[in-house]
Formats: sequence, C-alpha cells, structure tokens
Amino acid sequence: MGDYPNIGNHGLIGDLQTAALVDTDGTVDWFCVPRFDGPSIFASLLDGEHGGFCRIRPTADDYVSRQLYLPDTAILVTRFLTDDGVGEVVDFMPIAGAEATDRHRLVRMIRVVRGSMEFEGEIQPRFDYGRAPHTMRPTAGAGAVFTSGDQSLTVHRIGEPVIHGDRRAGRIEQVGQGFRITGTLVAGETTGVVLETGGADPARVSPDEVEALLLETSRFWRDWNARSTYRGRWREMVARSAMTLKLMTYAPTGALVAAPTAGLPEQVGGERNWDYRYTWVRDASFSVSALLGLGYTEEAAAFGEWLLARIHEGTGEASDPLQIMYRVDGTSDLDETILEHWEGYKGSRPVRIGNGAAGQRQLDIYGEALDSIHLADANGLEPAHTAWLQLTELLDWLCEHWDQPDEGIWETRGGPQAFTYGRVMSWIALDRGIRLARSHGRPAPTDRWTAERDAIYRQVMDQGWNPQRGAFVQHEGSEVLDASLLRMPMMGFVSPRDPRWLSTLRAIDEDLVSDSLVYRYDPSASPDGLRGHEGTFTLCSFWYVAALARSGFLEEARLTFEKMLTYANHLGLYAEEIGLTGEQLGNFPQAFSHLALINAAIDLDARLDLGDASRGAFGGP
Repeated sequence: MGDYPNIGNHGLIGDLQTAALVDTDGTVDWFCVPRFDGPSIFASLLDGEHGGFCRIRPTADDYVSRQLYLPDTAILVTRFLTDDGVGEVVDFMPIAGAEATDRHRLVRMIRVVRGSMEFEGEIQPRFDYGRAPHTMRPTAGAGAVFTSGDQSLTVHRIGEPVIHGDRRAGRIEQVGQGFRITGTLVAGETTGVVLETGGADPARVSPDEVEALLLETSRFWRDWNARSTYRGRWREMVARSAMTLKLMTYAPTGALVAAPTAGLPEQVGGERNWDYRYTWVRDASFSVSALLGLGYTEEAAAFGEWLLARIHEGTGEASDPLQIMYRVDGTSDLDETILEHWEGYKGSRPVRIGNGAAGQRQLDIYGEALDSIHLADANGLEPAHTAWLQLTELLDWLCEHWDQPDEGIWETRGGPQAFTYGRVMSWIALDRGIRLARSHGRPAPTDRWTAERDAIYRQVMDQGWNPQRGAFVQHEGSEVLDASLLRMPMMGFVSPRDPRWLSTLRAIDEDLVSDSLVYRYDPSASPDGLRGHEGTFTLCSFWYVAALARSGFLEEARLTFEKMLTYANHLGLYAEEIGLTGEQLGNFPQAFSHLALINAAIDLDARLDLGDASRGAFGGP
C-alpha cells in the first residue's frame, strides 16, 4: 500500500467548474475534468500507483512545509523551508466563467524567496480514473501533451530555461508514462508549469503572463469576498467557509456540490466511501440561508433557479417530484459503479463513483426546498406564476405521501423507517407553502395543507416523542437519538424553551456529544446496513451550537463553537467528519460542514449581541 497524506493535509483550488486538491507536500492528488463530477486525471489520493499526480517539491528530504491562502483569495501557497533557502509553489486556477467549457487551467508557479533550492517536478496523469491509456508528446523547450481518446492535458512551461553561469539549471527525463523535471532556483527566480485541458498546443508562458493571471484571479476573489455583509466575531473563518462554498459551486448552473471528492472514507479501511461530487437538494437548499445571511443574493438566486427547474421537471411525473441529488447540470444519471482496480485511500474499499442513494425517497428534502424558497421570497426573490403552480402540485403530492416510510436524511441503507426528521420537514414544507400563499394571495388549497400540517404535528408529538427516553427519537417505536432533530427549534417546529425540547437537548448531549463533537446517531443501536463505524459529524456539531444558543445557553454555545474552530485544518477547511483525535474523515472539504459553520456564526453573533443569556449553565436550573 502506498504512503497517503492525511485527508486534512490539503488545500482546495478551483475555477468554479472543477477543483483540485494540493497536499502540503506540493502534490496535486485530485483533479477531475471537465466538471466536478467528470473523470479524474489526478487521483493518487485514492490510489498512489494508478491514480495519477502532479508533484513539485524540494529534492532534499530535510524540508519543512507550510501552506496558506493569499489573504481573501483561493490562491494557495505551499512554502518549503530548509537551511539553504525558502521556496514556494503558488497554485491557482483562473476563473473559467459562467459558460460550460472543456478548457481548464491549473497554474503551478515555482519561486525561491531566500537562498537557493533544488526542486523536483513530476507529472503522471492517469485518465478516466486510471482506466484509459494515454500517449505523451514532448515539445522541445515548451512542454508536452498527454492524450487519451478525446481528452488531453497540455503542459506549458513558465519562462525561459534557467541558466546559471553557462549551464542550464535543470534537466528533464521520461519516467514511466510521464516525465520528471529537476532544477535549481536561486532567490528571485521563477519557473513552473501551466496545466491545461481542452486540446491546446504546448507554448512557453512568460512570467509576466502568469503574474497577470495571478492578479486577475486575486482580484476576482477579493472583489467577491468584499461583497460579504458579515461583520461578526469570526470574520476570517466565515470568509474562508464562504470562499470554499463558492469554489464548490458550478457557475454555469449555480449548483453546489456536496464535496469535490469521491471515495474518501468515513472510517479508514472501511466501506463507508461515497461519491459526493453531486448536488443534493438538501445541502444546496441549506446554502440559501448562508448565502443570504452573508449578502450573496445572486448566488442564492442562481441556486433557486436551479431548484425550481428540477421541480418543473419532476412535477406531473409518476415518481417523486424531486430526486434527492442530481448532477450539476440537473441530469439524474448517477448509477453507482465500483473502481475495482483502485486500492482506495489507505486501503479503504470499495471506491465508488456515482451514488446509489440517488433513487432513495427522503421526505425531508421537501421541507428544505420549501424553506429555502420561502427565505428567498422574503429577500425579494419571489417565485413566478408557473413556479407557484408547480409548487402547489408538489405540496399536494406531499399531502398524499408524508406519512410513508423513507430512508431518512442520513441515507442509511438499512431500509425505510418513519423517520421523525422527515415528518418534521414535511411539516416545514406545508407551513412554508401556506405562508407563501397567504403573503402573496396566491391560489392554493390551504385548508387541505393546514389540515395535513396539523396532522403531522400531532403525529410527531405523539409518536416521535418517547416518554421513557424523555426525548424526541429517530423514528416511531425507537429509543435511538438522532442529531438531525437538533434542527427542530431552528426551523420553528418546537419552541427552544419547550420542556420536551430541553429534555431532548440534554439527552443528545449525554448520548451523542463528545466534548463539542457530535455523532449523528449510534449505528450499533440503529443499524444502517453498513459495517464499521464513523467519526463525529461536523455538520451536527455546528447544529448543536445553534441549538444551545437558541435555547439560551450562550456561554456553552460559544465555547463549543470556539472548540469546533480548533478542528479545522491548517487552512480553515473541514471534511465531513472528525475523528476522536481530531483527524479529518470523509470527503473533503464538505459543503455541509461549512454551511453549518456560517449559519451557526451568524446565529450566535446575533444572540450574543442581544445578550440573550437568560438561562443558567447547560444542564442546570
């Protein structure tokens, strides 16, 4: 088995259509084209031998590396420090624009800022998840082209050959299916490569051209970041989370992917390895509140249009009106396959592409979708007439189906249940529909919607509440707690001061919370159809912060939030889960985690500003 970097030892760069991961060793070990959900060219993160990579690092072993983003940008700098000098690799992707394209550029600029340093760069592409062979065509002095079928990767050289005295400071050699470049730079010298997809011929790129691309990309990110209206206590972390979400948004449609990666394990060596490069209705709907809370109305509107388009396609069909996830272009072909030839991250198999959960019924998505539409409407993004007619059709369908079993928010593969969270979010869907109809005087069967909404409420209070457990539980007849129910007061289903809710909060604290880290549920108590265990869920940890704050436990909420910030990686990024020793687990970075951070920060800020601390210590009188 190969030597794999920690999941958290990465930074993310992107061009708003696809993205790449760069580890602290200077290796691009994840890069898919032409979109987030396209086949990989570099994926050594999932198979060190067959995945492909682009590595730039010092030839000496005695270096120390550090990573940072240029302030207020998504431009990543990996610094290498030795006794002889300090070198940097500056990685970024020029913005691809709002039109879908096959052309994507990844700039890797190498420079030395003190002393001297010998670098080694190696490029080993592996097309179509390592399944497709390729050819390499070098071009003297300019670069090379790797070709596999109708895909290609062009390597452009930055600058003229470096000359020290009367000799070239570097050498090139073919290694296997790629090549390696070794060269020495002294302070003030710059070189590097520009990797480009889409069929370009190799060309020498001048340092001035690269600096212009760097300035243009920097200006884009700083201008975008300056649009944020957040002025709270955690500006740096909120800004980094916002930029991370922007990096994971497909600009041509406004769709947000759950993560830019596939196959990173929830348990190292286990089977909980999923492809998250798609747009979940739930995750992206959550993004609306975060985006609007930061003042990014255009991005919220773009997703709203994408969501309404999916509702337009789904209403009137014999199946459910919405699928739980789609590709970024709105198509729904997500057939799950296994890459048998890949060993997986640190032996975590199987490696899956596609997602078999796409066909599940998860009733909670209708609540998230309607809540995001209602929130957008409150911010001036009112649905048009045709969209309203389709929303009424969707809610009429929900009136007929809300009391059926579903697979639930966590996409368990243990069979359908009458999940309490699905009932709560069905209540939210009908409640928001009623509010929209009444606020705009729109035609709708509100009497029926109200009757069904009230029936859901009574069922949750009667069957979702377990008096022996003293808590709302995962599903009817269960004693299992579920962290998704932390959203009950946030969504307005129950008062945050209701005795039943406070009892539930204490029960969750006792069973699912480990010093600020929150498990989503206990798989041993509620089998989910999969072997092994998982880490704590970062999303749930930030939900816990918001639940504490809303229930009046501000001191505990703030301390928990501050503790959670210490679990971010060195760049402020979060995976899906966190292990008990602080390691990042699961796909990385995770949109859900960063959305929840933003919403928790906004909520906590507002309550701290109001001084809403009327309760004693959590668990006290």
